[in-house]
Amino acid sequence: MSGREHGHDPLLPHGAQAIAAPPGANDELTDELEVVPGFEHENLQGWIPQLATEADIRAVIEKAFDYRGDVTITRKGGAELTGYLFDRRVAPTLENSIVRLMLASGERPAIPYSEIAAIAFTGRDTAAGKSYEAWVKKYWEKRAKGEKNISIEPEALE
Repeated sequence: MSGREHGHDPLLPHGAQAIAAPPGANDELTDELEVVPGFEHENLQGWIPQLATEADIRAVIEKAFDYRGDVTITRKGGAELTGYLFDRRVAPTLENSIVRLMLASGERPAIPYSEIAAIAFTGRDTAAGKSYEAWVKKYWEKRAKGEKNISIEPEALE
């Protein structure tokens, strides 16, 4: 067999053999990647889900982990903690699984899943409405109004 049958092109320098792909070799993959839909961000702000089963608790904690705002966790004893859920450690049992919150005071308490009575999505979702599509829409609205030197600045952080 010649080198060409193994993907080697005699016209390319030896060092470029491993990275060179024939024209069009990745077209199918590229087309597939270009049409993959983006992540649909749910609007969870204000949601207070029911936590009836272990599966409910685990699913809501995953949503809270992806949420970009504060959540309020009510412990089974009635104590409430409000902060950003920045970490969760999943284990086979609820007793061994934990979430960690970043509180305004700087504290970072760990709460076992088994002690969580309720989770409320209380803080403003800082990522809501900030998709690329929203940015493009604002750009075209400004352009349609005849504005020149269009620059869309990011929203100031609170």
